[in-house]
Amino acid sequence: MIAELNRLVDHIEQHLAEELDVAALAWELGTTEYHLRRMFSSLAGMPLSEYIRRRRMTLAAADIVGNDRMLDIATRYGYGSTEAFGRAFRSVHGASPADVRRDGGPLRTQPLIRFRLTVEGNTAMDARIVDRPAFRLIGHATRVPLIHAGPNPAIQEFIASLPPTEHERLKSLSTTEPAGLLQITADVSPDYAEGSELTYLHGVAVDDAAPAPDDLDAIAVDAGSWAVFRTSGPYPAALQETWAATAAEWFPSNPWRLRPGPSIVAVLDRADDFSTATTELWMPVERS
Repeated sequence: MIAELNRLVDHIEQHLAEELDVAALAWELGTTEYHLRRMFSSLAGMPLSEYIRRRRMTLAAADIVGNDRMLDIATRYGYGSTEAFGRAFRSVHGASPADVRRDGGPLRTQPLIRFRLTVEGNTAMDARIVDRPAFRLIGHATRVPLIHAGPNPAIQEFIASLPPTEHERLKSLSTTEPAGLLQITADVSPDYAEGSELTYLHGVAVDDAAPAPDDLDAIAVDAGSWAVFRTSGPYPAALQETWAATAAEWFPSNPWRLRPGPSIVAVLDRADDFSTATTELWMPVERS
């Protein structure tokens, strides 16, 4: 995966002024657009689209301090108007093209990204591969912003709004793996951009044919393979570190890639105040 990401970066650099067909490029690299975007975002710390915009504006800055017409520069970097180009330029540099042309700055550079696999060997990842038939996830759903580190206040508030008896009711409906009360995220942007919205479902897994109460939301889950990662420690820090390590360590080292579908967290054990927990992270995968 590291080699594929570096080839992606090289392709971007050679075609900065063109519209990037990520799906076609992913196919050429022997992977999928979904997996390519998720791995890039996880390892680079920014969405692929944001990196492309920053690189375009980094190179455009050198042209701005020259004498070319603004419209010619805008067109050169794939923008149909000076207004659209100006908005993109200001979002990166914090100043308009006219200001930079007059004052010579400020300018912010996005360096060329290069991915490298660093093997430290100090963290063993406890994982297993599980094949599951189609099933459903049922429970209470809401839309929340994606947060990479620390507790998610929107999720905490949503769970707190549910009556205690509802948690017990949901657990009684569970009929299949992953067992017990689950934390489910779905409809996540492939770029995995922090602040983007996703669907959070507080619920359980049931057999595909099992009846579900009409007052509950449901997510259909296709048959397929899952990579299951078990972790114990401070909550949610240990879980979030494991999530990050799947991109940095596990996927580059194993013949699997992410496929579209919800990510599921099963809490196997926890302290009374939820300061520590043992969890399983279920991620939908397919052979690469």
